Amino acid sequence: MNLNPTFLLEKTQIQLPLIAFYDAPETKSFEPTITPNKQGRACMFAFYKKWLEGKTVILTKENYGCGGASMHLFNQPLRSHEEFVSFLADEEGLKANHALMDDWIRESHEYTPEHEFILYGPLKDEVYEFAKTITFLVNPDQLSMLMIGAQYYATKYDPTPVIAPFGSGCMLSVSLFDDLDKPQAIIGATDMAMRQYLPPDIMAFTVTKPMYERMCQLDENSFLEKGFIKQLKKVRGI
Repeated sequence: MNLNPTFLLEKTQIQLPLIAFYDAPETKSFEPTITPNKQGRACMFAFYKKWLEGKTVILTKENYGCGGASMHLFNQPLRSHEEFVSFLADEEGLKANHALMDDWIRESHEYTPEHEFILYGPLKDEVYEFAKTITFLVNPDQLSMLMIGAQYYATKYDPTPVIAPFGSGCMLSVSLFDDLDKPQAIIGATDMAMRQYLPPDIMAFTVTKPMYERMCQLDENSFLEKGFIKQLKKVRGI
């Protein structure tokens, strides 16, 4: 199987690195690496500039970055259920009332790691086996291109190719997928709490490995070499 995204990236003119969510038993293969400051709170997206430098952030149950990541990535809540409902509904105003927030939390899927380390950083072929999802960092035009790419091979037996659920930045990176073994994509970076770490015109498009592998198969017979994308590029002057 061709797992080379070069054609897709060239035709969509995506220049930012692909970022993988890894679940791995060691960290040496991912160097250069960086860890959050244990004394502070650090959203995973706070490492955006470090990703551009080629660095990968390491998270563990003891050094998880922020409380949300502790809960959603390690299934290790730091607040009681009632405190979490009150914080999100009352302090942050993310749902109309406690009942709606309670329902959402109870229905949420938390990620449970298979290994000791969770890592976020540039996609590397040599550690691809440990990747769970891959994130494209894109502008709105590129997002529209990837959405078409995610639909291209979809059959009626597949899950909805692209979803845009409510959730935190780290949830949108992995735990809001119902099945990581199915081809699906999430429109991410929609969490206001983490957008401060990204340029204002950058969104995330996160895909499972089966979806990534499908999208790597896109070729000159697809929309990437057809009229709509060429016209868009012409209008944009690119």
